[in-house]
Amino acid sequence: MISEPKLENRNDQPCVGIRTQLTMQEFGSGIIPQLHSEVRAWLEKQGVSPTGDPFIRYHIINMPGKLDVEMGWPVATPLEGNDRIAVGVLPAGRYATLLYTGHYSGLMEATRALIEWAQEKGIVWDRWDDPAGDAFRSRYETYITDPSKEPNSDKWETEIAIRLADNQPQ
Repeated sequence: MISEPKLENRNDQPCVGIRTQLTMQEFGSGIIPQLHSEVRAWLEKQGVSPTGDPFIRYHIINMPGKLDVEMGWPVATPLEGNDRIAVGVLPAGRYATLLYTGHYSGLMEATRALIEWAQEKGIVWDRWDDPAGDAFRSRYETYITDPSKEPNSDKWETEIAIRLADNQPQ
């Protein structure tokens, strides 16, 4: 199920994560939960709890090649990372969002729905061409439902959010 897309303003959100490059085939290999767990364990060693659900941030998308992605968690305040764990921020701005309910295999269709909705509205993303692919200031999926706590994938909720370019019409 795909909710009606909407526009919303968001504030800066400090976060920590592990950035890597994956092919689309590698997404189903178990690397995503492994990296989310690694970041979560690192946070626990710092005595810090995440302030929200885990996310995947898409820095650069190259569907036939590799995607430059970050598996992370939001935190209340900026932290100091290390060689493995990067600190950053999901930047403030206007975002187009929607809520997808279902198995992760439907996320591409849900993302397509959000992109097509934005095209119909004349919305322009905060993105640019990069030699490695389509680069985004902030494009991410937040995994609201923990599959280890809800085994029924028909009930899994994921929010898709893409930052709009500045100076978009209200």
